Amino acid sequence: MILRAVALLVLIASTVSPVVAQERVTVATTREAANGALFLAAVRGYFKAEGIDLAMVAYPNAQAVVEAVASGQREFGLAAFSPAAFNLAGRGAIMVIAAQLREMRDYEGNEVIASNAAYEKGLRKFEDLASKVVAIDYLGTTLYYQLGQIARARGFDLAGVTVKSLAPFDDMAKAVVAGTVDAAILPAQYARDLLIASQAKLIGWYSEIDQQQTGALFTAPKTIQTRRATVEKFVRAYRRGVADYAAALLRHGRYGKRISDRASQEAAAIIARYVYPGRSSGAAMIEANAYFMDPKARIDMTDIARQLTWYQAQGFVDKNVDAHAVVDLNFTAGN
Repeated sequence: MILRAVALLVLIASTVSPVVAQERVTVATTREAANGALFLAAVRGYFKAEGIDLAMVAYPNAQAVVEAVASGQREFGLAAFSPAAFNLAGRGAIMVIAAQLREMRDYEGNEVIASNAAYEKGLRKFEDLASKVVAIDYLGTTLYYQLGQIARARGFDLAGVTVKSLAPFDDMAKAVVAGTVDAAILPAQYARDLLIASQAKLIGWYSEIDQQQTGALFTAPKTIQTRRATVEKFVRAYRRGVADYAAALLRHGRYGKRISDRASQEAAAIIARYVYPGRSSGAAMIEANAYFMDPKARIDMTDIARQLTWYQAQGFVDKNVDAHAVVDLNFTAGN
């Protein structure tokens, strides 16, 4: 059943030529920094320049987003990969047409943190997670997949880990502080707050273990068939937002330190309006914790196949789903 949209994101668009006819298009999304490229493209008028009158509708999680696209309720959706997304793609209900975030070495990403009590008892390295209590959001999500990859890379059995589903992220953070879990995998902005306050200890970045394609832009095959020109226009506008995101927020200086200047601060402020409305420190959080995004929104097909194989082995995804049924390579530049 499709989950109800919880909020309508207000679109702020730049002034563009009035001679361009506008076509109404709705995208399902979440109030997360992961969708920063979409927010930049909307605010800077890239969709209007393509003749798209864009509405953005916020959903509570990634599964709700892909279900909204699969049902035809929304034309497009930006979400993390999940068993729901793979299964819907396998049934021909949705397809990937561009990339979203990617875990990439030397860039901020999800962090594995330990409670202070567990750290004092010896939880210092990834391999120490064996037989511990680890918080994630839900079984089958990106965080669960990442825990599985840590277990694989560090040679311990995932079945020996006690996994606690504690969505939302705030509840996961509270559990770490309280010591009711030994560790958690959290997005950088949540983990960073705890580390700065000395309420948790860093074990490591997930990108030290693996480089993962975490999310994508989805649409329905029916939309591609019946409104291909619209899909092409949408992807062009979205890619311009991706290029802006990368140019502003993913630059490193001479010694590997992230560059902060007028361009990065301006982009971060735009994204923060959607992610942290009314929070004065929102822009600084966006700028400090920006995840990697391929500047051309290209999909890592090798990683998609690897994720799919793992989910199938865990019984989350139908074994008949093929990676090439998930992605329409006609829209993914460079593949």
